[in-house]
Amino acid sequence: MALTVHDKIISDRGSRYAVSGGPASTPDEVRALLTELRRNKRFAKATHNTWAAVLGGEGYKDDDGESGASQIILQMIERAGLQDHIIIVTRWYGGKHLGGDRFRHVVDAVRHYLAAL
Repeated sequence: MALTVHDKIISDRGSRYAVSGGPASTPDEVRALLTELRRNKRFAKATHNTWAAVLGGEGYKDDDGESGASQIILQMIERAGLQDHIIIVTRWYGGKHLGGDRFRHVVDAVRHYLAAL
């Protein structure tokens, strides 16, 4: 399994974002990719590793504390027609609340990932 990582793509008021992803066709492969990402200490210490995946036509997601963010990722994966794939948006909280801007950053991160495919 190949995990693609785009680090340090967005910075706002101290919060930093990265986006990662790769092919996955089973929940076990999703777990393996998340484990691979978290083996990097920087990503293991992130505030949120929010993800979504479409596996066999069914959507899976986990906000990892970033309420509502995984639904945005899932919708973007579905709109892009991407199957058997996971996208993970990582955020390191910078100390200041971003309000609705955090959702804009999630969208921008997923767009960055999809454009690189």
